[in-house]
Amino acid sequence: MPVLAEKAMTVEEFLGFAAKKSGKWELVDGQALAMSPGRVVHGDLKYRIARALDAAIARAKIPCRFVLDSAAVKIDSLNSFQPDAMIYCGAPLPPDAFFVPNPTVVVEIPSLETSRRDSYQKLAGYFKVKSVAHYLIVSPDGPLIIHHQRRGDDVLTRIFHEGTIRLDPPGMEVSVEEIYGNPA
Repeated sequence: MPVLAEKAMTVEEFLGFAAKKSGKWELVDGQALAMSPGRVVHGDLKYRIARALDAAIARAKIPCRFVLDSAAVKIDSLNSFQPDAMIYCGAPLPPDAFFVPNPTVVVEIPSLETSRRDSYQKLAGYFKVKSVAHYLIVSPDGPLIIHHQRRGDDVLTRIFHEGTIRLDPPGMEVSVEEIYGNPA
């Protein structure tokens, strides 16, 4: 991913920068990074994740919402990540909100270009945000979800190829099969 800015930017400076650019951008260590366009499998998987999260929220009857590929998570003054999907609870955000201030669940679908950053830098970054309880890395290559869950001061990691993932908080469940479909 190319870096477009020569000097480090704050998140506030980045908002002005990104508003003038086309495409999707993230701020990583003060540097604006253009996000690569996704493959068809990426878009299909995002759609399946959105459906699964929406269904899980409805089943649990909790006052939460999912955000699909549009808003960002402010990590600190020099980092702002835009996940593929996330869940937050509480009152709806204004339609023009750029940041979700209190995400509970964050989901990334790694690409070849982003898998290292998604697995290390974003993992550490998302858990700097006190409200983040779960970080799911959903593989585009098959039924594989890496579930990172906050447990006090620690992060517990589990790997799912099948079955149900409990996301508590906010008190819901989603299955690997809902996301990837049932193999025939």
